[in-house]
Amino acid sequence: MAVEVILPKWGLTMEEGTLTEWLVKEGQEVKEGDALADVETDKVTNQLEAPVSGVVTKILVENGTEEIAVGTVLCIIEEK
Repeated sequence: MAVEVILPKWGLTMEEGTLTEWLVKEGQEVKEGDALADVETDKVTNQLEAPVSGVVTKILVENGTEEIAVGTVLCIIEEK
């Protein structure tokens, strides 16, 4: 099953973030909890974690993309 990985809301006032760096590539296998990307907000830089184990099948947002709204789909993981 394909799982959409979205930009979560990490704080009460967070509305958007900047994807500073992907730590994985398309086709890479990940385990639940693995770090997928670094995301910078107005207050802090967080690591986006894989919500499931599987294979990253599609990255939808490029490194350096700014003003990504909370809830935006960042990548797709095909669950194993």
